[in-house]
Formats: sequence, C-alpha cells, structure tokens
Amino acid sequence: MDDDTASEPMITVEVAYAKAYEQKIVSFQVIEGTTVYETAKLSGITAFFPEIDLDSVKLGIFGKVVLKPKAQAIKAGDRVEIYRPLIADPKEVRKRRAEKAKLKKQGIV
Repeated sequence: MDDDTASEPMITVEVAYAKAYEQKIVSFQVIEGTTVYETAKLSGITAFFPEIDLDSVKLGIFGKVVLKPKAQAIKAGDRVEIYRPLIADPKEVRKRRAEKAKLKKQGIV
C-alpha cells in the first residue's frame, strides 16, 4: 500500500458467488468509494471460478440487482453477489408444474 491509499478510509465488504454445490464468500477491505464492479474484480473470486465473466454477469447487493455496477459505490458491510445466468425460464417451469398438477388432479398422470 502506498502513502496515497494509506490515508484513505477503508471499509470491509464481501463478494459472494454460488454454484449448485459450491460457493465462496470473500471478505476483504477496499477503499471507501470503490464501485460494485471494482469490488468484484478486486476480490479475486475469478481465481476460484474462472468461468465468471465480470463484464457480462449481473451483480447485486444483498439480493438486489445493481443496474450500474461500474458507477455505484459500495458501502461498509455490503455483500456483492455475482449472479449466474438462469438455466430455465422460471415462467416456463411454473407453467409446466401447474399443467402437471392439473393432470394429476384429473387422474391422468
């Protein structure tokens, strides 16, 4: 750390990523004013999950998608979440489940 960054206030944050059977939360300190995107990049999470493309994935804080991660600053205690793309459309899954339940109720399945 050089003299310029030593005088800037540091905050503790987390970056989280989860797959079906594996997850990682990295806790570390960044300079106050660091953006959500920069925080994800600085976390080193891509060393654990090289498939993450931080330029194309959605990022959020505590379950809420951040629309402009390269502009929004992170706050002390925030947890940046890296979201995986959906495998199936949730609307289609619900529709199929409802159709199956209807057929089951009618005694067809």
